[in-house]
Amino acid sequence: MKNSKWLLLMALILTTATAINAQKVKLIDGDLSPLKSEKSIVLAFSYDPMKVGKFDRDGDYVSSRKQDLNSKEPGRGDTWANSWVADRAARYEPKFTELFEKYSVLAPAQHAKYTLIFKTTFTEPGWNVGVMKKSALIDAEAWIVESDNKDHVVAKISVMKSPGRTFWGSDYDTGVRIEEAYAAAGKAVGRFLKDKL
Repeated sequence: MKNSKWLLLMALILTTATAINAQKVKLIDGDLSPLKSEKSIVLAFSYDPMKVGKFDRDGDYVSSRKQDLNSKEPGRGDTWANSWVADRAARYEPKFTELFEKYSVLAPAQHAKYTLIFKTTFTEPGWNVGVMKKSALIDAEAWIVESDNKDHVVAKISVMKSPGRTFWGSDYDTGVRIEEAYAAAGKAVGRFLKDKL
């Protein structure tokens, strides 16, 4: 009995450590030096195009999941599909912004010389069935552009494998798991900019 508890604790620690260390943030193009004199930045978000799980397009995933849920309980898939889109503005973007603001030297603002466009390129929604679970994760690029000329890209930052999970297993809702992935990404991008600026 004691050995099984010990093994379970070690597995939890290793899983957490692996997930934390798996996230990678790096500058992939451009130069961050124009931001050195800035105190604020506009935050914007994009989800197109975005792959989801095994699906190459977000729309294909939503159609499949909606149909599956509606076949089990009429209307459930429609409710889920509405939440899938609404959660972006209601949960993911505020959580990213909150953690970005906490860890960055740049304050989110309505108007600033530069805009950070957080472009989600891949989402793994994960799952939790009680005895087994798979954490969510997102991949993204953060493009720093001039606010008045968004075609002028100053820098691109990649964010790979941003983990979305909770420690107490209460992440049965897809939105909760993905929200945590955006929290981790906001923290990581904020810290990255703080270190570089």
